[in-house]
Amino acid sequence: MSDRSSDEPVAETTEDDPDRSGRVYDPEDDHAFPDERLNEVLATVEADEEIQAYLEAQNVNPVARKRYNDHGSKHIDIVRNRALSLYDLLKAGGVEFNGAADQGLEEADEAVIVGLAAVLHDIGHVVHRDDHPYYSIPLAADVLDRFLPEFYDVGDAVRVKGEVLHAILCHHTEEVPLTLEAGVVRIADALDMERGRSRIPYEEGGRGINTVSSQAIERVTLRPGDERPVLVEIEMRNAAGVYQVDNLLKAKLADSGLEELVRIVAINSREDEDQIVERIEL
Repeated sequence: MSDRSSDEPVAETTEDDPDRSGRVYDPEDDHAFPDERLNEVLATVEADEEIQAYLEAQNVNPVARKRYNDHGSKHIDIVRNRALSLYDLLKAGGVEFNGAADQGLEEADEAVIVGLAAVLHDIGHVVHRDDHPYYSIPLAADVLDRFLPEFYDVGDAVRVKGEVLHAILCHHTEEVPLTLEAGVVRIADALDMERGRSRIPYEEGGRGINTVSSQAIERVTLRPGDERPVLVEIEMRNAAGVYQVDNLLKAKLADSGLEELVRIVAINSREDEDQIVERIEL
């Protein structure tokens, strides 16, 4: 995808750099799920002119016009990486997903649903920032109607489309996910909270709470947990990051279906006597 940040590549090995663990989905790695179909779909997404045009155009309303955080191709890269990393950790932890299974689809389709929903969840921003998930639905439906027949027959294309649209809708906190695939996308959307996301509006003078709080988050990492399948570690450098964790991420985790499967720990790495918040755990 275009405009990819230098520290968030789509395909880069994580074996020699533990800080990349749980941050980047690498098609070449071994995964806890069948990945061939997903990797084929992702390669086609990268070459799809219409999808790539949406990912560029969808950033104009939130960033250029409303001075909000990034919602373009860089955001999509990160959300897709985090969603697939989260899905992989959950599968490694023995979690059974229900979205594809309920539709009679194959296990390989779970990751396709997660990946496509992560890519298309924000395209409604080309219409408006406000209520964008509801605009994303018809736009994504059109894309999927053209895209999915390359990989599925009519019946399975309809089923995958429905599950992808459900996950797109439920990344919005007002809608309750009915599948774990949708829950993964919902949480992954909130895990794009690091300071780079607010660089453009911050440099242009934006000082809203979303922009300032994103500036406080240094790093987000996903790892296997001890008591739960997934541990999300968040490093923040001042108390402004609390808004990202305790308001935005907490709201996404609620009703996601993954509340008992994901442990979130945020630590303030700044060491001084004026430190207000040392640690938050969800």
